[in-house]
Amino acid sequence: MRSVKLSVVYVGPLVLAALLAGCASSSVDRTATMSPNDIYAEAKEEIAAGQFDKAIALLDKLEARAAGTPLAQQAQLDKAYTQYKTSEPAQALATLERFIKLHPASPALDYALYLKGTINFNDDLGMFSQLTLQDLSERDQKAAKESFEAFKELVTRFPDSRYAPDARLRMNYIVNSLAQYEVHVARYYYRRGAYLAAVNRAQITVTDYRNVPAVEEALFILYKSYDALGMTQLRDDARRVLESSYPDSEFLSRGARLSTGPWWKVW
Repeated sequence: MRSVKLSVVYVGPLVLAALLAGCASSSVDRTATMSPNDIYAEAKEEIAAGQFDKAIALLDKLEARAAGTPLAQQAQLDKAYTQYKTSEPAQALATLERFIKLHPASPALDYALYLKGTINFNDDLGMFSQLTLQDLSERDQKAAKESFEAFKELVTRFPDSRYAPDARLRMNYIVNSLAQYEVHVARYYYRRGAYLAAVNRAQITVTDYRNVPAVEEALFILYKSYDALGMTQLRDDARRVLESSYPDSEFLSRGARLSTGPWWKVW
């Protein structure tokens, strides 16, 4: 019978101890002996240092350890902000939605609504894009509308909130943007000869939005589109409203959009 030789590798006691220590340390949760306040303090330090992934892990631990306490609520809000800073707006919004659902009476609800509005506002490019010359009015408006609704709830429910003044400014910008978006689409259709489609989109601006700059151009597009369609009565009505509302309108004298850059860029 053929014999089989088995070779035995000798592992020294120091090497074995090191291997065992490594296995043990990898499974130890060092936050287990930390207080919730200590975990939160360390998470804030990681955020300040830009170590967002580490901060989120600590905040998850804190939320579980301090469940049902104001500190756990704060951990949720800080996690949402940190997710936003790591360019994960979808995760940040999901965290905020959970917070709003679980804590409808939280004293920090105004901040949650403000952060929700801000994330959607910036997710749709925001006011000061320097990477492209495309402004918010030229993008899909879903995020802008959701941003407006969050800010609207904030200023309605918490009119004296420290975040309300900025929310109102952003709401004004969004309204102007939504109106200008309709004009942007109407202009697109007009330049391609789709005059009826141009009328429909320009009419949305005139009907749904008041006292915004976009209405002037919307009326001009209505006037030009009705003229192209041979609808003289409606054409004359649109021109009469444009002249009475904007007596110094340069659209009538120059007959073209005044700027080729973003509509909000006036400098």
